Amino acid sequence: MDTSFTVETLLVHADADPTEAAIAPPLFASVPFSAGSAEAFREMNSGRHDRFYRRYGNPTQARLEQVMAAAEGAETGMATASGMGAISTTLLTLLGRGDHVVGQRSMYGGTLSLLQEIVPRLGIEVTLVEQTDVDAFAAAIRPNTKLIMLETPSNPLLRLTDVAAVAALAREHGILTFADNTVATPVNHRPLDHGVDLVMHSLTKAASGHSDVLAGIVLGRRELTDRIWQTHTMIGAVVSPFDAWLALRGLRTLSMRMDRQNRTALALAHFLDEHPAVRVVNYPGLPSHPQHALAQRQMVGYGGLLSFELDGGYQAAEELLAAVELPARSSSLGGVRSLVVQPAAMWAQELTEEQLAEAGVPAGLVRFAVGLEAETDLIADLSRALSALKPR
Repeated sequence: MDTSFTVETLLVHADADPTEAAIAPPLFASVPFSAGSAEAFREMNSGRHDRFYRRYGNPTQARLEQVMAAAEGAETGMATASGMGAISTTLLTLLGRGDHVVGQRSMYGGTLSLLQEIVPRLGIEVTLVEQTDVDAFAAAIRPNTKLIMLETPSNPLLRLTDVAAVAALAREHGILTFADNTVATPVNHRPLDHGVDLVMHSLTKAASGHSDVLAGIVLGRRELTDRIWQTHTMIGAVVSPFDAWLALRGLRTLSMRMDRQNRTALALAHFLDEHPAVRVVNYPGLPSHPQHALAQRQMVGYGGLLSFELDGGYQAAEELLAAVELPARSSSLGGVRSLVVQPAAMWAQELTEEQLAEAGVPAGLVRFAVGLEAETDLIADLSRALSALKPR
């Protein structure tokens, strides 16, 4: 496939097989595959193949990896059972006892919990820095630093990392970079184009887009993804063929959905930015966002996720979530239905109060994942719910 095509076209055509008559890709459910000869069996078992045993790969999974790799501008990819499966398998591949990893204070709660609670048990040192400050990354580098982990925009504060600057810094020191691109998607941002070594997605979110898939993927150079695959076959965080098939189906409409969600999220952000009950709105598409210029420089669109802090704190956030009619109170993001959640409450099971404070998650923060509803209806619903808040 000609990689000069746009992302929109690659999402539809990257896995095109001229020998396959079916327009919709087949779903391969088989766990083992057979070989016609001893020589063929040795070949199947000699490396990374999608027709040997499902823990090693699967033809449906391979098509998903092909499409996502094309969309991200990666050489290849490796799908996993979840986004956290992609992150943990990558960290276990690239890091070992005595190594050091630099992460961000503002990241997805599951990632922060992994870095702060699990990774140190393996004898790996972790330093978390303020992602908006490139100098903070530089100051955190040690002789044993092996990896810098990024997430931009970050979930749930929508802070940005200057990807090109951090990637250049890492290259100077021989350090690998690994970026979570779940929130932006390759439609809005391609970290590999800015010098990052590896990128991952929770395919559960916008990539599949219908809240019915649990899957993840890591993408980059073959030499790196093949190393990660070796670890993956031992850990066994294997994506199911049906989830891979559904994710592949969802990817076909990703560009269209993201275009709609980009526009709706920006409209909601402007509305909330002018509302007296809202203290601050976190959305990189707003001119008032402190990193708006960086967003314009490294992103095409600004995504379907925003967050905002209410003046009334935790109780006001609870009241708002109870009052809205269209968004469901639920975790996740990127689906066809809008979802709203209070991060301080949602991540209480994963992060302590101190960790939440360190991550900068206020008690009154509301995270809004925009769906495909009409922006006028969402604004009207939010307006009514905000007007119903008790005065404080």
